[in-house]
Amino acid sequence: MSEQEGEEVSEDRRKYEFRKLIEDLQDYSGSGTQLVTIYVPPDKQVSDVVAHVTQEHSEASNIKSKQTRTAVQDALTSIKDRLRYYDTFPPENGLVLFSGAVDSGGGQTKMVTEVLESPPQSIQSFRYHCDSEFLTEPLEHMLADKGLYGLIVLDRREANVGWLKGKRVEPVKSASSLVPGKQRKGGQSAQRFARLRLEAIDNFYQEVAGMANDLFVAQRHELDGILVGGPSPTKDEFLDGDYLHHELRDKVLGKFDVSYTDESGLYDLVDAGSEALADAEIMEDKNLMQQFFKQLNAGEEATYGFEPTRKNLVMGSVETLLISEDLRKDVVTYECSNGHDEREVVDARHETKPHECTECGEEVDASDAERDDLIEHLMNIADQRGTDTKFISTDFEKGEQLLNAFGGVAGLLRYSTGV
Repeated sequence: MSEQEGEEVSEDRRKYEFRKLIEDLQDYSGSGTQLVTIYVPPDKQVSDVVAHVTQEHSEASNIKSKQTRTAVQDALTSIKDRLRYYDTFPPENGLVLFSGAVDSGGGQTKMVTEVLESPPQSIQSFRYHCDSEFLTEPLEHMLADKGLYGLIVLDRREANVGWLKGKRVEPVKSASSLVPGKQRKGGQSAQRFARLRLEAIDNFYQEVAGMANDLFVAQRHELDGILVGGPSPTKDEFLDGDYLHHELRDKVLGKFDVSYTDESGLYDLVDAGSEALADAEIMEDKNLMQQFFKQLNAGEEATYGFEPTRKNLVMGSVETLLISEDLRKDVVTYECSNGHDEREVVDARHETKPHECTECGEEVDASDAERDDLIEHLMNIADQRGTDTKFISTDFEKGEQLLNAFGGVAGLLRYSTGV
């Protein structure tokens, strides 16, 4: 497995663990306002956060309910203890801390403390929040904010270049042109004026391309596409003139009519190109599922379902592991005293029950069973075998079929195994 492929597997795992953390946090609930959430931006000094937590701890002594008062103060103490592990500033992109006494059933509670270091996007502002639920909405936005796109809007007067990071538009560079109007001035001949004007237009296009190249080329391997907007014929002249770096030209998803070319034009460009953005975001998933169905119909290098896919993974025959983004299952492994091991796929909240070995009939006690998150179970094997892992969206028909018809798990094989 190449270094790049290893990085992709790690990124898929990171995204899954991030999504799973959000879902786990959303399952927790507490009484009153005793669940504490703190969002810490990367430029916020840890000492300032500790001081804020200390102040909140002191003020919590005024809470009338003894149960709530104790729960909030215990949560703040736990958070303060965790903050001691950090130096002057939090990690890159900031820090999010969750702590509180959550309901565990039967009128009982348990203390939960979770720390999220360096979320996918930078924390923008400090937030302290107490409620009966943890505050996960900012993280949910990060989860939805997939994709990195370059944006260019221009006419012959001005241009703006920026990023679309998920759902956030970030204007970065702008330029104004020296292109004269169509009316010639003074005693210049029409021919000379036209030539000077064309030169000015060409110089301006080169300037715009320079801004885009400086911004986008360094990120070209992470770049999911580029949108170009403006009135006709400006955007057409710009793209047809090959002003952009050759590696960026291949990234252009389309050109779109946009009336404004100031910063607001970048937002208009995103709206105008929304269909192209949606297609680009899901295109890799579609291509992978097309490959899967092609191999499946040929009866050769494809596998699906948990147990067949797992067996192929263990054999090292899976090139790409395909997992539905919406799959939420556990795998329970039972091993009897005779050395037979069997696995059962269950719902994440399903209670583990005694199991009778299908080979020898011996009953395995539920307490002796090993339970794992199904996705992590498969990804651990995939990592050991040099297998690439890809999560497939359910936002298109074949993605839905992977979840509903194939158990949410499939694989593209390196070679046919018959399993």
